[in-house]
Amino acid sequence: MKALNPDKYEIIKVGITKNGNWIINAEIDQMAKFDNDTQTSDIKLNELVALKPDVVFPVLHGTFCEDGTLQGMLETIDLPYVGCGVMASAICMDKTVAKRLFKEAGINIVPYLEIKRNEFKSNKDEILKEIESKLGYPCFVKPVNSGSSVGITKAKNESDLEMAINEAAKYDRKILIEKAISGREIEVSVLGNDSPKASLPGEIVPCNEFYDYSAKYIDDKSGLNIPAELSDEIREKIRENAVTAYKAADCAGMARVDFFLERNTNKIYLNEINTIPGFTSISMYPKLWEATGLSYSSLLDELIELAMERFNDKQISLSGIEALNNKF
Repeated sequence: MKALNPDKYEIIKVGITKNGNWIINAEIDQMAKFDNDTQTSDIKLNELVALKPDVVFPVLHGTFCEDGTLQGMLETIDLPYVGCGVMASAICMDKTVAKRLFKEAGINIVPYLEIKRNEFKSNKDEILKEIESKLGYPCFVKPVNSGSSVGITKAKNESDLEMAINEAAKYDRKILIEKAISGREIEVSVLGNDSPKASLPGEIVPCNEFYDYSAKYIDDKSGLNIPAELSDEIREKIRENAVTAYKAADCAGMARVDFFLERNTNKIYLNEINTIPGFTSISMYPKLWEATGLSYSSLLDELIELAMERFNDKQISLSGIEALNNKF
């Protein structure tokens, strides 16, 4: 909010409490009290529409926020919004659906298996053996639909693996098991609609064994190398792959595309796409664009313009449907 030009924008803050109440213009440190306040003046969808915002800028993470749910709600009330649409948001949140799409686009992905929570309950021994034979140890276990490394565990043996699967199962019915890659964590910011562009790549140097929730949000000790030290060939290949993946998922506005660069082989693996990348003081997305030559405030301006462009493009399709209906 501080980076938005006050002469250009009037900001309407909309906060969402843990209980799901939507609050207008409350300060962040006031939000918690609204969950216990019976007098809370939470807003409804018709009130949000009545505010007539020119564009909605979502700055939320995880389930219901970047999985297409919020985007679908904004579509139904015909409000422009920054970032990916319903389909791209849902695809990129579902890690295994996204992997199948990226593989189809010719991008290397980490070897993986997907299991269902109920399948593991009834066929635990068989599933553990299959994971051990096909992926081996160490491996990573993740909820398929989650973000910010919530519910992710690195398993080094069968005991770890069983506990990791049970932990991931708390968050989703689908569980992803990936082979552990000994690699550098490289990230690229992508910006645009139909003609996206990629930033210079950056590198995460985790303060923990891997880039888990604590390393991302609590410890504040992870290193960021911006730009990443890469050969020209590898740097441009990663940027090319980032744009290819972005287009394959039909992303719009913005996304951060995360890769592994295998240490011994320099083989590039696509890890995932984050459709609402972080915008904190240590977040890669804006920092990478600053290193590429686009300031934070200019980045926000462009994202808002891209949201309006996408919205206006959609109106052309709706006009065509309306004309067709009138014809018949």
